[in-house]
Amino acid sequence: MASFFDVIKLSNAPVIASHSSVRAIAHHPRNMSDKMIKMLAEKGGVIQICMLDNYIKDPDTTTVHYQKMQELRKIYNTTYKSMNDEEKKKFIQLWSETDNQYPEQLPTVADMVDHIDYVKKLVGIDYVGIGSDFDGGGGLADCRDVSQFPNITKEMIKRGYTVEQIKKVWGANFLRVFKNVEKQARKYK
Repeated sequence: MASFFDVIKLSNAPVIASHSSVRAIAHHPRNMSDKMIKMLAEKGGVIQICMLDNYIKDPDTTTVHYQKMQELRKIYNTTYKSMNDEEKKKFIQLWSETDNQYPEQLPTVADMVDHIDYVKKLVGIDYVGIGSDFDGGGGLADCRDVSQFPNITKEMIKRGYTVEQIKKVWGANFLRVFKNVEKQARKYK
């Protein structure tokens, strides 16, 4: 967290938080506090709401899925690195079987758009975007890959977002920041 404040303080260009969501909604340590979001916006940056399940909604620690996966995480964190290739293969198979046997109840697109709404109300539409993080697992119950991205737009339309606001969230805000970063970089050539 201290590194965020250092970056904001030292950067001459706006900053993008590419894989964060709102800590006031989901308490993941990589999510941003209101103070962080406000500082990011003051600098002209963008928070890219991450579609990773635990970034969108706090996990339900009472589910069988959560309990079983925690047991496997303990094994992974303590002994996986010392396993031989065959043991690792068996462990990965057990992980997959357990995940399939006890499926997780993933957050929804509506839960994700709650984060966009929050940032919009806190600092304005110009400081929020979308960061998928599909390579790291997670996803949402109704948005598991890019083919389901229209579900996000539909939810935003349902909530009254304008076409201009949707464009900003889907990339215009990111591009604005990136152009500013390029402009700042040219000063140092």
